[in-house]
Amino acid sequence: MDLQLNGKLALVSGSTAGIGYAIAHTLAQEGASVIVNGRSQQGVDEAVDRMRAETRGTVLGFVGDLSKAEAAQEVVQRHPGINILVNNLGIFEPKPFEDIPDEDWLRFFDVNVLSGVRLARLVLPEMKRTNWGRIIFISSESAIQIPTEMVHYGMTKTAQIAVARGLAESVAGTGITVNSVLPGPTKSRGVGDFVADMAKSAAKTFEQVEAEFFDHVRPTSLIKRFGTPQEVASMVAYVASPLSSATTGAALRVDGGVVKSAF
Repeated sequence: MDLQLNGKLALVSGSTAGIGYAIAHTLAQEGASVIVNGRSQQGVDEAVDRMRAETRGTVLGFVGDLSKAEAAQEVVQRHPGINILVNNLGIFEPKPFEDIPDEDWLRFFDVNVLSGVRLARLVLPEMKRTNWGRIIFISSESAIQIPTEMVHYGMTKTAQIAVARGLAESVAGTGITVNSVLPGPTKSRGVGDFVADMAKSAAKTFEQVEAEFFDHVRPTSLIKRFGTPQEVASMVAYVASPLSSATTGAALRVDGGVVKSAF
């Protein structure tokens, strides 16, 4: 299927590894020009080099912390005409609720929510001028089923869905769509490292820890495994394309059936 992404310019925040990298790689493979973002020069250079060798799109790099206003302003000024924005930048950290200080609540909101709000605000005027754009927030199934082990993270994922829906309604009747995508437990770099560390400390294999996780922590999963970054990226690439013009204001699940609802 041709996703008709030739000539589109996409920014994927936090895209040197994991889900973000898979999204950027897939968009570039489909012919889009893609801005790869990360906080270290080495990480961005390595991701850009790999992507250029493996895809047919134009791949650019931007080094900067896009949770900061100055960096967000800089990337938009340096790369005018962004018409696909994928807000993937995010952090997570398991911590008991009573041990989460005010500073952590503010930090999680700033990185996971406000970074995407700020970037959307910066790119929206050009999208309105051309009457075309795609804004996608990478949320999580944790937005619906708040994890007790990291309530502050779940809160930010719920907020992303609310922002995406409100923004979609604000551009009703235009060629701009806004959606959120909700991955389930996914074997991204951070999750993979976390599970590998748990397996090592318990003298178990990765597969054993994975099976225990889905038996006890996410028992409603229908696929009974971690999703892959590519499975999420495939959904995002479609939503970013002109083919998805009737999909907006939606919370689209790539959760392996973890959320126990038909709707």
